[in-house]
Amino acid sequence: MIKRRPYRSFLSYIDLSREYYAAHGYSKTYEWISNQNVPFTKLEMPLSECRVALLTTADLEKLPGESKQERHLFRKVYAHPADEAPEHFYTRDLQWDEESTHTDDNDSFMPLNRLAECAENGRIGSASPRFYGVMTDYSQGKTSKKSAPQVLEFCKEDDVDAVILPAL
Repeated sequence: MIKRRPYRSFLSYIDLSREYYAAHGYSKTYEWISNQNVPFTKLEMPLSECRVALLTTADLEKLPGESKQERHLFRKVYAHPADEAPEHFYTRDLQWDEESTHTDDNDSFMPLNRLAECAENGRIGSASPRFYGVMTDYSQGKTSKKSAPQVLEFCKEDDVDAVILPAL
């Protein structure tokens, strides 16, 4: 039987974001990004001929004594050799449903081994020699003007044709 409610029963991040920014004195209401022209392109060759890279929002490590505020103040974009991936990525400052999943198994959210297998069996042309990391940032300006161009530069350096951003 369907139970009807006169209100939403889920958490509305849009409403919470508006309330957060208003409470902190922002005069302009937060506007969620909407791309009229989706910034994706169709592959010009079969996937079996493409070099593919992975992109993550997880960090390589947390520096000893580094506070959460310091980490967020100095968010970085990085490229790291795929064959030197850490045993565990640092994900403690990210938000996800920790009751349903964990990040103890890198292949569950950063499948470098699976990508290498896809290259070995011919599903993709090759795996990029590096993977890329972008710290989560809710600033549309920083994302589009700083992070995205830096990732694009890494992709050009590595001759990457396609990038996968696995969900965390």
